[in-house]
Amino acid sequence: MLTIRLARGGAKKKPYYSIVVTDSRNARDSGAIKEKIGYYNPVARGNELMIHMDTERMDHWIATGAQTSEKVKQLTKIFKKAQASGEKASMRTRTSLTTKQQEKEAAAKQAQKEAEKAAAEAEKAAAEAEKAAAEAEKAAAEAEKADTESTPEAESTAESESSEADK
Repeated sequence: MLTIRLARGGAKKKPYYSIVVTDSRNARDSGAIKEKIGYYNPVARGNELMIHMDTERMDHWIATGAQTSEKVKQLTKIFKKAQASGEKASMRTRTSLTTKQQEKEAAAKQAQKEAEKAAAEAEKAAAEAEKAAAEAEKAAAEAEKADTESTPEAESTAESESSEADK
């Protein structure tokens, strides 16, 4: 029975796996493989690809009856998802860089919300100040009008009092 599985290579503490099609009875690293269809580099750094595989050949071997190991199924799923989104295939779901980016984005969103809230409050305060100024203007106009109305009455009252005193 054919299996699609990982064959280890690389150096001590620096693993590198080939994704190979081989007979299930063969040892993992025996070298008796039918075809190498990709690789998995768990210690990839920088611009190095972590996973690469020929999905057409994988589908061909699966169609001919080859079984995939659990790890190869996981890697295939990750690789196809990465291909669909146009990103590099990576096993790391949350890297420190991604976490930092998420924190920055969350802080930016929070700052934007606070800025919008502050702008809304400032706009509300400006509207209230404008309303208060209009009311004060209106009150001043009414007070001035009352002063002008009371001034002629006071003058007429003063005149009538002085005319009565003259008599």
